[in-house]
This record gives sequence, structure tokens and C-alpha cells, in this order.
Amino acid sequence: MLSKVILQSKIDKVAKYFDLADKIVIVTHTSPDGDAIGSSLGLLHFLETQEKNVHIIVPNSFPDFLRWMSGAKDIIRYDKYSEFAEQLINEADVICCLDFNATSRLEALAKPVLEAPGRKVLIDHHLDPEDFCRVVISYPQISSTSELVFRLICQMGNFDDITREGAECIYTGMMTDTGGFTYNSNSSEIYFIIAELLLKGIDKDEIYRKVYHTYSENRLRLMGYVLYESMVVYPQFRSALICLDAEEQKKFRYVKGDTEGFVNIPLQIKDICFSAFLREDSEKKMIKVSLRSVGTFPCNKIAAEFFNGGGHLNASGGEFYGTMEEAIAQFKRALLKYEGLLLKS
Repeated sequence: MLSKVILQSKIDKVAKYFDLADKIVIVTHTSPDGDAIGSSLGLLHFLETQEKNVHIIVPNSFPDFLRWMSGAKDIIRYDKYSEFAEQLINEADVICCLDFNATSRLEALAKPVLEAPGRKVLIDHHLDPEDFCRVVISYPQISSTSELVFRLICQMGNFDDITREGAECIYTGMMTDTGGFTYNSNSSEIYFIIAELLLKGIDKDEIYRKVYHTYSENRLRLMGYVLYESMVVYPQFRSALICLDAEEQKKFRYVKGDTEGFVNIPLQIKDICFSAFLREDSEKKMIKVSLRSVGTFPCNKIAAEFFNGGGHLNASGGEFYGTMEEAIAQFKRALLKYEGLLLKS
């Protein structure tokens, strides 16, 4: 039996919004990951069983290994179809904002969302949500936004309306946001939910294969390159760093999603408790920062203090506006400041 994490007053409001709505838009953050796409598609499939007109709009592209999910081919990219997307947003009775806590995560999509007249609902599991929605369903202790979507549907009394396709999407979001249930996944209720999703007919082994075992040859060669040429281990800090600049990405014909999971690999090294991955984004002229940790070390504190970001205890990220060399220097400053905590974790 699941505990009722979401306040009933919020459940009642969202249920009323959905009941009264005809047109619903779901939006999620820039460079959507597995949880963003999985939670959005999971909610879409449920709302379609309620005979709602639903569209998902994302700021930009998402990885190819998520495109197998039912409904993914109909997701609208704002960077390609902005006029059509804005029309849908302006006409929406309800706008569901999934897997982000601040409108800055929407980038150019933020303005039309904020200006739209429809009722806005936030469903997210990141810390410190901004106050831009009528209903805020924010629970950082929950492993993923996809788990929150499952809980929302169940607390509304609609478990029977979760389809197999919707269950696949929800499971994918939960799986990817916990690194295949290797972090932020000690709650027994996560596995109760998995059992319920299995009853919907999902094949969790096949889902894992589709997400993690369908990469390109270039991606595998890139992984080998960064581990041999780029990874630096700092045993005195129980930490490791991987860097990838624009030229290196070009050499291996990088496409979005190719570096998914790279930041987790150094944590396989004995006694390493903190890992960072710095990737140059030449289009946005910044360094994308991904951080992971094990145990009690709070990598989200480093993300917030040094890289304009945030996230969870063991999984977080941020951005750095400067050169790769400057970003590496910033990382080293973080190691020095948190040396004591790193050695105790």
C-alpha cells in the first residue's frame, strides 16, 4: 500500500482542473532527460484515457534512446515549431509543468508559458520550487517526477486508467532518474510501484535494454576515449573528473544523449565517492556540469555553490560560463572546500 504523499487538497484541485479542461499542455525542461520525457508521456497517456486533448511541448531535442516510448514521436519541439507551440499553450485550459522547479529551465519556452492564461500545475521533485503555478506538487524526497505522476493518478482514484504504454513511460522515468535504481532508490514504496507497473504488462528487462543497450558505435568509442584520455582521479579527495570539449565531441560525432551515464562510471572505482563530468556546449557557450555521489556526500551543495545549479543529494547538475580550464579550476576549488566532508563520506 502506498502512503499518501501528496496533500489531498492538491489532489482535489488537480482532479477538478483536469475534469473541467478540454485542452491540456505538458511542458518540461530544456534538454529533457528520461524522467522529463517519461513523466510527461505517462501523464499524457493517462489524460488521453480521460478523453482530453493533450500535447507535450519541450524546449529542444531529447536523446534518441527515449524515442521508442509510445507518443514520443508526437512531442513538439519549441525550437522548431515555436508558433504552433505558442498557439497550443495559449489555448490550453491547463498547463502541467513537469520535472523542473524554475522557469529558467524552460529557456525561451518560459515566456509563453508564464503569459498563458491557463491554470498551471507544477509536478516536480527538485528543491526550492518557484511560485509560478496555482498548484505546486513538489516533494524532493520522492525519487523522480515519474513516481509523483504515478502517485497523483493513484490518489485521484484512477489506477485502472494507467495503460501499459503509460506504465512503460513511468517506469522508464523512474529507472533513468535513479541510475537503474542504484541511487535515491532505497524506499520500499518504489518497488511496490514497480510491482504495480509490472501488473500493467510492462517488460522491465526490455525497457532497460532499449534505454541502455541501444547506443551507437561512436558512443562506445567516445566512452573508451574519455575513460582513457580524459578521466582524472583525485584519490586524496576520493573524487574523479571527466571533461569533454567541443573538438572531442566533433571527433566522435557526438549527438544528444551520447554521454548519458558517463558521470556515474568513476563511482565504480574503489573509495571514490564523488564524480563530476564537464561537457562543453559550444552552442550555448558554457560548460554543462553533471555531478554524482554515493553515501552521504551532498553533491547538490557543490552544484549550488560552484556551478549555478542544484539537485539531489547524490545526483545534481549545473552550468559554468567560462572556459573548460576555468571550470576545472572551479571544480578543484570545490574539492578543497569540501575536503573534510569528502574524506568522511
